[in-house]
Amino acid sequence: MADNPVSVKRDLVIAIVGPTCSGKTRIGIELAKLVNGEIISADSRQIYKLIDIGTAKPTAQELSEIPHHLVDAVPLDEVVSAGTFGRLARKILGDIFARGHVPILVGGSGLYVRSVIDGLFDSPKIDEGVRKEIRARLKLHGADELLNELKSVDPETAEGLLPQNYKRIVRALEVYRSSGSPISALRTERAQPPDFKTLQFGITLERKELYRRIEKRVDDMIAAGLVDEVKELMRRGFDPELNSLQTVGYKEALRYVRGTIRFEDMVALMKMNTRRYAKRQMTWFRKDSRIIWVNADGKSAKEIAVEIRGRFAAE
Repeated sequence: MADNPVSVKRDLVIAIVGPTCSGKTRIGIELAKLVNGEIISADSRQIYKLIDIGTAKPTAQELSEIPHHLVDAVPLDEVVSAGTFGRLARKILGDIFARGHVPILVGGSGLYVRSVIDGLFDSPKIDEGVRKEIRARLKLHGADELLNELKSVDPETAEGLLPQNYKRIVRALEVYRSSGSPISALRTERAQPPDFKTLQFGITLERKELYRRIEKRVDDMIAAGLVDEVKELMRRGFDPELNSLQTVGYKEALRYVRGTIRFEDMVALMKMNTRRYAKRQMTWFRKDSRIIWVNADGKSAKEIAVEIRGRFAAE
């Protein structure tokens, strides 16, 4: 922690959001030094153990600078839903408040951020017959047909989803068919309101610069041994269909390890799919009018942190 950090109002949560490769991790650390903060990772993949390189987890040095939470927190073969994440994160928020520190939620997983700041969602009981019927259709007809159905009954949830997100598609249809209500509506109706105030800051970059960073990150991950990391997971017997491995970077590397694509195709797909993911993230966050946007072009992480600190000091 930095010496004599600026005090911040108790029960205030700061969220740093935005697309992948926008520098959120470093900005969060620099901000935490300024406000006596602790970081909660709002990344749906960094929470898992054993997938390190492809999730761009904070380095050992970064983890030593500021307390981090929900990084390397659960086994690779568990499923952590947004609701589960929200419950875990809110408990940690209480602990951080009790220490007199400021929780800083950092990440690009929009639904996970929302589950914390807008309340938790208690899922309805799923009819077993509905579950079996939907999963049989997935097997017979594929995720495209299910996604089209979801678009007709719950367009809000379907927006931004791809057929590859079949587990989320199946889950949303199960909820709709079992309850008669879209999961997007139930999240709003059944959410538990927060007992804290949140200020969200979104990090933006000029698209050319963001894409340059994306390409560099993919190249750096390959150089750091992403393929070997995936090979080790397979050697240890982890199922390639695990929810945690349905992740940009790992999906393409798995295809390469299995011999279905060439090395250069793997790299090109990683870069293309990461750009698409960044676009989907921005589409999600742009819909939230509460987010205060901060342009990061040409600025260091420390400069951006100082700017953010100045902007929420006036709130």
